Amino acid sequence: MTGPIRVLLVDDQELIRVGFRMVLEAESDIVVVGEAGDGNAAIAEAALLQPDVVLMDIRMPGLDGIAATEAIVREHPASRVLVLTTFDLDEYAFGAIHAGASGFLLKDAQRHELTSAVRAVHRGDAALSPRITRMLLEHVSPRLGTATATADVGDDPVTESLTEREREVFLAIARGMTNAEIGETLYVSESTVKTHVGRVLTKLGARDRIHAVILAHRLGYVGDEAMPPAE
Repeated sequence: MTGPIRVLLVDDQELIRVGFRMVLEAESDIVVVGEAGDGNAAIAEAALLQPDVVLMDIRMPGLDGIAATEAIVREHPASRVLVLTTFDLDEYAFGAIHAGASGFLLKDAQRHELTSAVRAVHRGDAALSPRITRMLLEHVSPRLGTATATADVGDDPVTESLTEREREVFLAIARGMTNAEIGETLYVSESTVKTHVGRVLTKLGARDRIHAVILAHRLGYVGDEAMPPAE
């Protein structure tokens, strides 16, 4: 039996940390192992506690969440970082992508969204709900020069090394589907999906699922009609 998901809370506002702690520790499979109020403290606590998931604020005094995320991902690759964002701060949010964040959570998230995001990141899924996926793509597309028409995955040299099944998995990732959802759609086990996802990321040179989503959108493999509405 595996233990609970060990979470490190990082936010410069104590009341926010208290609120998140209360929500997370009400879950039987999640435990908060530590807190930090700035980036430097987050790096130190991550080294000491080796958390499974770091819930990371971006804007903090001293060392910000982007720099802290980069350091934690580099030094402790087993720890996944879930970034708190409002998407009002585009440069900060997109800086977190490059720093290695595994997912994003809006600061006004509901209880179930918070707990679901922590679990998703822990099991290897990107914490990108359809709403957040659309928001991310709408913001990042102008920076990446997104293609205007949906292309055939098999026609691009970037993806020509993918097998037919891997292309199906790639498109499913691009639509923001979780491993469980991909497994149900393709009628394969979740462990098989994980294997395919790993191969897709390796072949594409994508660090994580977030980068795979952006790559698919930039190359025109997934058009707006394929994305669920941002409700």
